[in-house]
Amino acid sequence: MTAPNELRLLPWSGPEGKPCYLNTDDKGGYLSRLADNIEAVQLGTAADLLEHASDTLGDHDQGPEDLRRLAKELTGALRDVLRVATSRGHLLAVSDPHRL
Repeated sequence: MTAPNELRLLPWSGPEGKPCYLNTDDKGGYLSRLADNIEAVQLGTAADLLEHASDTLGDHDQGPEDLRRLAKELTGALRDVLRVATSRGHLLAVSDPHRL
């Protein structure tokens, strides 16, 4: 059984936006693989959005609605990337507590 400090923060939220955690010793299990795949998609989406943001901000014809939509999308992507970074940071700390 996984120790409480070894719980994996999952890349999605539960009810009311609360964090979800995975408690398993099976790193190759279905939920672990699903979380890995979702994290990869979230990071890829953030990279694509960053490129789109650079293009949008360089286009002086963009209106306030376009910039507001971009800010909303960037906020969501940043939230996802922060969750991935937090989760992976916790995993690093558990796998090698002297590393951090």
